[in-house]
Amino acid sequence: MTPESSLAEAKEAMEKSFEYLEQEFGGVRTGKASPSLVDNVDVNVSSYGSVMKLKGLAIISVPEPRMLMIAPFDPSITNDIEKAIREANLGLNPSTDGTNIRLIIPELNEERRIEMVKRVKTMAEDARVRIRTARKNAMDAGKKMKADNILTEDRQKDYEGQVQDLTDAAVKKVDQAAAEKEAEVMTV
Repeated sequence: MTPESSLAEAKEAMEKSFEYLEQEFGGVRTGKASPSLVDNVDVNVSSYGSVMKLKGLAIISVPEPRMLMIAPFDPSITNDIEKAIREANLGLNPSTDGTNIRLIIPELNEERRIEMVKRVKTMAEDARVRIRTARKNAMDAGKKMKADNILTEDRQKDYEGQVQDLTDAAVKKVDQAAAEKEAEVMTV
């Protein structure tokens, strides 16, 4: 392993942590309808005998600012989708009209907003932990390269500085995204 490949690996791991965080933030309710609220709901489809993500089973649209419309590809799984949404703890009550499922997005009360902010903070901390894990792995790789005489002591210090710079930038990006999401959730 070279220092460059190790740095690239660490950077990629940190970027993936941030991408995952953004995906998770998409599922946090803000009072506005967004397909990402239900995209990743796991649906136990009894007729298929498997668990699938909702976005793979239906078209999710936003016909009105506070409503989601879910049109299953297979009308026979409508009840499975409805059950999965109820069990997902999103605070949404699906109503079926024939084969389509409507989700009215209610206004968030203050208590629910505070709960959502706590969830955002937990998600952000999980992302920071993943970033620090990538940092630790990169630092360990640097020590191994030093032990294998790939890096000199001075070069190892430079390498560790570069890893720390990557880490600081990634954590700053997470903090900024979390602050933006918290502000979005608290906006009435």
